[in-house]
Amino acid sequence: MTPISRSGVGRRSFATLVCGALAAGGLTAAGVSVLEPGAAAASSHREAPLISGQPQYDNTDVYAFVSPDKPDTTTIVANWIPFEEPAGGPNFFTFAEDAQYDLHIDSDGDAQGELVYRYTFKTHRKNGDTFLYNTGPVTSLDDPDLNITQTYDIDLLRLHDQKLVSRTKVADDIPVAPSNVGKASMPDYGKLRDQAVYKLAGGSTTFAGQADDPFFLDLRVFDLLYGGDLSEVGRDTLKGYNVNSIALQVPTEMIQESAEQPIVGIWSTTQRRDARGHWTQVSRLGMPLVNEVVNPQKDKDRFNASAPWNDADFLKNVTNPELPKLIEAIYKIKAPAEPRNDLVDVFLKGVEGLNQPPHVRPAEELRLNTSIKPAEHPKRLGVLDGDNAGFPNGRRLTDDVIDASLQVVEGELVGSKNDLGDAVDKNDKKFGHSFPYLAKPTSGSRGATAKSGNSVRNQLGGGLVPADADGGTDTVLIAGSAAAGAAGFLLIGTGLMWWRRRMHNRAY
Repeated sequence: MTPISRSGVGRRSFATLVCGALAAGGLTAAGVSVLEPGAAAASSHREAPLISGQPQYDNTDVYAFVSPDKPDTTTIVANWIPFEEPAGGPNFFTFAEDAQYDLHIDSDGDAQGELVYRYTFKTHRKNGDTFLYNTGPVTSLDDPDLNITQTYDIDLLRLHDQKLVSRTKVADDIPVAPSNVGKASMPDYGKLRDQAVYKLAGGSTTFAGQADDPFFLDLRVFDLLYGGDLSEVGRDTLKGYNVNSIALQVPTEMIQESAEQPIVGIWSTTQRRDARGHWTQVSRLGMPLVNEVVNPQKDKDRFNASAPWNDADFLKNVTNPELPKLIEAIYKIKAPAEPRNDLVDVFLKGVEGLNQPPHVRPAEELRLNTSIKPAEHPKRLGVLDGDNAGFPNGRRLTDDVIDASLQVVEGELVGSKNDLGDAVDKNDKKFGHSFPYLAKPTSGSRGATAKSGNSVRNQLGGGLVPADADGGTDTVLIAGSAAAGAAGFLLIGTGLMWWRRRMHNRAY
């Protein structure tokens, strides 16, 4: 396929593709059916009233791309729990046990998932008599000092016409990479991350655990669109925050309908079990920013409970979007004429000749043409800049979906050429070159221990001594070494006495 360039003829070609698709396929009542209440959209950090109070179930982003180092495979990444503060202990960040975290794959464009990879998690505790997440430096996922651990199962559900055909257990009791407590607690977090990458039968690979939030943007857009005078732009407000990630790499032939029809639609959902044991969908995510800034308040929770099959319920939010009107009111940039059928292709159908499957049913999915090889030098604006391996053809970790989406919403495809953006063009951390590609999570450490790499025992020495001579269950005071004295805090309880004895007696 000929690349679509950012300027000149190639740039016009992208608009031509969209206009041609609209002329050929149109958007008729017969082609779009009524939506049921549904889940959350991509890049949805606290995007809806109900889910904002349930962070363990809040899916923040979905990515799907042909694996750059294994182009015969496709990688899907989905993230949960927005704004994880790295030092947010003592109860660090775990996946919910009463949730089903699902990755959906639509292989034929009918807005129904033919495949669902379902992740379910269990939490394990070694010692209930301490408040500590870890009771010493952790050097492996099975380290006895890692007090709180999680494991997960994967089930592969095959569906036809939204009915279950088969269920296969793909994996059982796979360890989760823990939260990155800090350098004293986890002196080599990269080793723990590597141990959480697990090979599955049939050539697939999986990972679950904490990661740096890969989404980059200036969220101060909600201060009346960057302060009302663009004074609030240019800072990545997700810098330093982590998320919980699920990553799955599968042979592409397993998920595409055929070599002749290589376009897949991908989204994720979270189901939560209620007190009666029933499962209720509370989050859904596909294309970036849809539930965040396209759907109004009255539709957000309903969208989080809905399915792509019914996305016509929210069609007016796409064809008559609020955002261009706000930009016009504040910055006097004229909003493109409505109805915005140019947005229907980008967000609901895929671009004809690029990533629109035949006989497509319009639905909010992340559509990926798996036959397009990875770009040797990816461009952050993806298709808008002539890189057809990038957004909106799937979504790579490096794709600047804020700038690309903003330019399209402001009429890039219908003659209103612009270079709008939020002045945040890349993530604060570099991504990896191999699965799971995500940057390692930011550590909770900030001080000298983090910089020097010294272990907690080097810092404390043998200075953990009981305040009472009988070694009872009263107060334990950290004292002895200069570093320990500087710590100056009290540890209370029998669990910490147990921890003190381990710290004092165990050699490292």
